[in-house]
Amino acid sequence: MGGDNAPLETVAGALEAIGDGVDVLLVGPSDVLTKRLGNADPAPVIVPASETIGMGDDPARAVREKPDSSVAVATRLVADGRAGGIVSAGSTGAVMTTAVLTLKRIPGVLRPAIASIWPTPGSPTIILDSGANPEVKPEHLVQFGVMGSVASSAILGVGRPRVGLLSIGEEAGKGRLLEREAHARLSDTPIDFIGNVEGRDVAEDVADVIVTDGFTGNVFLKTAEGIARMVSRYVLEAMSRLDADLQADVLPLMAEMRDRIDWETYGGGHLLGVNGAVVITHGSSTRKSIRSSLGMAATAADHDLVGKIETSLAEL
Repeated sequence: MGGDNAPLETVAGALEAIGDGVDVLLVGPSDVLTKRLGNADPAPVIVPASETIGMGDDPARAVREKPDSSVAVATRLVADGRAGGIVSAGSTGAVMTTAVLTLKRIPGVLRPAIASIWPTPGSPTIILDSGANPEVKPEHLVQFGVMGSVASSAILGVGRPRVGLLSIGEEAGKGRLLEREAHARLSDTPIDFIGNVEGRDVAEDVADVIVTDGFTGNVFLKTAEGIARMVSRYVLEAMSRLDADLQADVLPLMAEMRDRIDWETYGGGHLLGVNGAVVITHGSSTRKSIRSSLGMAATAADHDLVGKIETSLAEL
């Protein structure tokens, strides 16, 4: 029930995901969801939830006061083993709070982090944290690097992911005290740490995982998304000056490019560090993002992402 376009786009995305082979449970008011499903066949099972948490609600308070909210009920399904994961386009704070309280953290995890996927040429790059932890310590960034490396292997199939630390220069001594200390600690981990990377490296196939604090990561991703939209708009404006025949030839290529850089193609971000596959997607998600996010959650559950993260952290 969360998100700007719920429940219409959520239901539509769920039906498309079912077509992809994902087993979906819809959580929310039965009457509303039944109406939206219509005569869909096959239709997802509806799990009733009488309450919703709005984007303007205080997350911690709402989680306590609305135990029958759709996000709370959905998370309990994962905790009880009735579902392998949860996808939500609702309040990020509510999803995170509910996941930590209900699913608990993986043993050894200091801070769960949101891992978002960016369509870097070559292979997509995982960027974390992208919003869960505005302020972090070096030891948190080390765990983010390990969890991101595991996620890159389990979700994207990268053999030995290259992990970079986002900073203001490539040299080990660049950055704040946070980055300098994290650089030294990451160098002593078993992951393939390649050192510092800069913001421009997201446009190149430099790293498979980029680690930073949640404040920087969130600003970084939203800036990159905005630039991608701006470039697309400029290209479309330039195309409008072409003759009709040339436009017809170029339009399919433009559609392909737009699909490659569209964040909805990759869905939301994984909340890494909790005992369950949790995907938090944009509040503005359409059916495309919901479909992608459900596929992400299913892949994480099928490939035992939680178990692999626990094993990797235990080896530090």
